[in-house]
Amino acid sequence: MGLSKKPVNGMKDILPQEMEIRDYVTGVIKETYRQFGFTPIETPCMENIENLSNRQGGENEKLIFQVLKRGEKLNLAEAKEERDVVDYGMRYDLTVPLSRFYANHANELPNPFKALQIGNVWRADRPQRGRYRQFTQCDIDILGESGNLAEIELILATTATLGKLGFKGFEIRINERRILKAMAGYSGFPEEAYDSIFIVLDKLDKIGLDGVSAELIEAGYAKEAVETYTGLFQALSDKKDVPSGVDFLLQELGERLDPAIATSLKEIASAVESAKEADFALVFDPTLVRGMSYYTGTIFEIAIPEFGGSCGGGGRYDEMIGKFTGTNVPACGFSIGFERIILLLLESGFTVPTGGKKTAYLIEKGYPAEKLSAVFAEAKAARANGDQVLIVRMNKNKKFQKEQLTNQGYEEIKEIFNN
Repeated sequence: MGLSKKPVNGMKDILPQEMEIRDYVTGVIKETYRQFGFTPIETPCMENIENLSNRQGGENEKLIFQVLKRGEKLNLAEAKEERDVVDYGMRYDLTVPLSRFYANHANELPNPFKALQIGNVWRADRPQRGRYRQFTQCDIDILGESGNLAEIELILATTATLGKLGFKGFEIRINERRILKAMAGYSGFPEEAYDSIFIVLDKLDKIGLDGVSAELIEAGYAKEAVETYTGLFQALSDKKDVPSGVDFLLQELGERLDPAIATSLKEIASAVESAKEADFALVFDPTLVRGMSYYTGTIFEIAIPEFGGSCGGGGRYDEMIGKFTGTNVPACGFSIGFERIILLLLESGFTVPTGGKKTAYLIEKGYPAEKLSAVFAEAKAARANGDQVLIVRMNKNKKFQKEQLTNQGYEEIKEIFNN
């Protein structure tokens, strides 16, 4: 079998035009998050397989790229199951590695700790538009802050970043895992069934409320409970702002919903509305589930109309660090859907803003070497002035070469002839 020039299925080569945009977006993200006090860190691309498969990652644990043991440790003859030949796995997100990182270095870090992490993750997923098997995640997390100041800061920092990238009119959808549980309990579902019910509810965007109802009844849940449950969502359909939504649930669910949860969500909404820098709406979405089972409280998601789906999300995961240390640490994070943001910018024809001019010098073949110093001196002066300068040899097909340079954004093309 010959060598393949194509990348592995679900992964991609990145061409210069996209790479320029990716670098620019990464720069805006880092600069904005630093302004909000977040500190960059880095974790390895692999983790011990036990860390990745501890029932915290939901469906993503089925998508782990596992790493075979090596050398004498790899004993295929005596292996009885997959785990006998595997010791590491490629990280499927940045939250599990961050939790291990914090558990390992808590004594060396400030409290609370505001972390910024940008890096590749891997999932053996089915590739589709905006979804790859290797992709970049961009996370900010606040560890050690138990109050809703964490949620407010995360939402403000994330939306400020999206605003600087030119996005407007988008939504931040917000919910609370304990609201999801209170609604399920009020409807009459047994507590052990909550996770299964939420998996069905998470399909609402695709199958609609009638589809959710049909699937729950087909799964064997009581029709009365299903009708009560879907009735709550119907009643909330016109209560998009946080205060009206949570006040309705406080009245409807009674003692099943802790008033402190409603108060916290309303405080988040009020603070975000008064301090936001970007053009977006904070929307109460009681159907928001978020797939990860490690979420314990507030959850949120980015919805950008141009994409038609989630472009990032996050929430509170107060119990994950305790899996490593035995003592729970309050934690909350928000992840921008980096690849989907890049896709939207590419599709919109986005060009990276530059301070200076882009100039190309085309040097005719045979041009004397002793004369090149004058060209390099001119280019040096232009770069010192903030311009971007490219010096290349002139091709035989000069017309096509100039067209390519123009497409790359070069505003001036200087031809240097040997005469």
